[in-house]
Amino acid sequence: MKFAVLSGLILACLANVSIAEAKVNDLASFHNDKGNGCKTCHKVAGKVADDSESYINQQCKSCHGGYDKLKNPQLAIDPHNSHLGDINCTSCHKGHEKPVFYCNECHSFDIGAKIPFADAKAKEPWDAKWDQEKIQQAIAAGPKEQTDVIVIGAGSAGYNAAITAKQAGAKVILLEKAPFSGGNSMLAAGGMNAAGTAQQKAHHINDSVQSFINDAMKGGRYANDPKLVEILAKQSADGIKWLESMGVNMDDLKRSGGASVDRTHRPHGGLSVGPTIIQHLRKAADKFGVETRLNSRAEKLVVDDNQQIVGVVVHGKHSGYYLLAAKSVVLSTGGYGYNKQMIAYYRPTFQGMTSSNNITATGDGITLAKAIGASMTDIDWIQAHPTIGVDSRILISETVRGVGAIMVNQQGSRFINELTTRDRASDAILKQPGRFAWLVFDNQLYKKAKMVRGYDHLKMLKKADSVAELAKLTGMVPNTLEQTVSNYNSYQKSGDDQAFHRDNMPLNLTQPPYYAVKVAPGIHHTMGGVAIDTKAEVLNLQSWPIKGLYAAGEVTGGVHGYNRLGGNAIADTVVFGRIAGENAAANALKK
Repeated sequence: MKFAVLSGLILACLANVSIAEAKVNDLASFHNDKGNGCKTCHKVAGKVADDSESYINQQCKSCHGGYDKLKNPQLAIDPHNSHLGDINCTSCHKGHEKPVFYCNECHSFDIGAKIPFADAKAKEPWDAKWDQEKIQQAIAAGPKEQTDVIVIGAGSAGYNAAITAKQAGAKVILLEKAPFSGGNSMLAAGGMNAAGTAQQKAHHINDSVQSFINDAMKGGRYANDPKLVEILAKQSADGIKWLESMGVNMDDLKRSGGASVDRTHRPHGGLSVGPTIIQHLRKAADKFGVETRLNSRAEKLVVDDNQQIVGVVVHGKHSGYYLLAAKSVVLSTGGYGYNKQMIAYYRPTFQGMTSSNNITATGDGITLAKAIGASMTDIDWIQAHPTIGVDSRILISETVRGVGAIMVNQQGSRFINELTTRDRASDAILKQPGRFAWLVFDNQLYKKAKMVRGYDHLKMLKKADSVAELAKLTGMVPNTLEQTVSNYNSYQKSGDDQAFHRDNMPLNLTQPPYYAVKVAPGIHHTMGGVAIDTKAEVLNLQSWPIKGLYAAGEVTGGVHGYNRLGGNAIADTVVFGRIAGENAAANALKK
């Protein structure tokens, strides 16, 4: 793959020379040698205007164009046309140091070393350490600026909270420690559960709030907080309407594991729900005037003598440490699914297990809240997703099973109802030879689900013209897999799965080519976290609200119980994100 030709060597093209000819080893030196100097990127030499590096990125695009211009359909893997969307150029390209090929935080593409100036000198990350002395100095210096509401974490929960608070009349600042927004939400592939929607009515699906509640409670083994589950279910349909008002299409429906009906809403055409939602929420935040600060890590929640929130110490990549004052703060930092130390501490049996999480999911919000006396709930309940691509960190969405794939073991035999809950599916896979499984499907599903074609694009699928050939290609027993597929097709035709009582079999496996993807369980969701009430207020150790502090999304506990159903995470971020934003704004604006 000729990654060095990416966008025609976009940097060297400025002077119509190659990087080798330019004899420079970083991006800044290259621009300087071409006579543009520091002003190519900076308003003032040696200074960056803001932590989000807005001016620098504007300069990049003024010369090279946006991603629509840079994307190259001839590349097998095009980093300028990814699910991350229109993120900052400086997420990967660095002026004075080694670039970061961000895709390889999850993938293992062979193009990372070919990014321009890959041999530049590496520097220690700006946020590698926590400096307690500087945190205390920022508090002692007093507020650098004031706002009404601070939202920490720019994933789905954070965006929904920030936009809601802004629409309620509050001045809002949204903080994100990463160089681009999205968090774990950017990786969500399945959809959002909702009951009683217009989409269900159009598809003649009979659903109810009570059915939603029953499924969620059963899936969580009745350890969920019933009050929070009731709110999730009752406000889920309004959550779909809210996303549609932000421009998100949620017209497609499917059934996730543990659901009694088709309740999982997703974008038309099988698009992954997370990237679609985030890209629209980014635009909505800009439209409504939500100030989003990237490269800005929240270091400490600051409270007064009455344990009431008064602000946040922020560590900006370029601005350093400062105290940002506010009457309300919303924690929407996600879970701790990529914090290996926290995983090992809270669930030792999961130590060393792969994770499908974004590298930003390190439990920051839990750490911040615990430091001021917040209560935790269900903190050691961690969900392993049953189908993460073996030798990768790519989650194979529950949609693949929901739309019609079967799951078989190394021999080629089914061993469980594919639509069971994630915890039971994970346990069943770990009991199989080799502790892995194969998802098997045919061309009908391949054509129906766009995300499946994405897995093929990432070279994760095995493909064959017959079931027997697929078995040989994957190391399964041909006769066994053929018999498994034949039996399943007869069950699908009769509507009666005599083997495992699967009650939703939308597709048979009759149309070649046939496909398989190898999967195994990995850490996916942390159900426990900060304790909240029905207003999304964070509770202290005495179960009283900490005045001015709210939380939503995976940073919280109580909503999902022992096990989260697929489709309920996005619902959680939308429903409780909006509740947190609304109440945070009301608290900040009251006289």
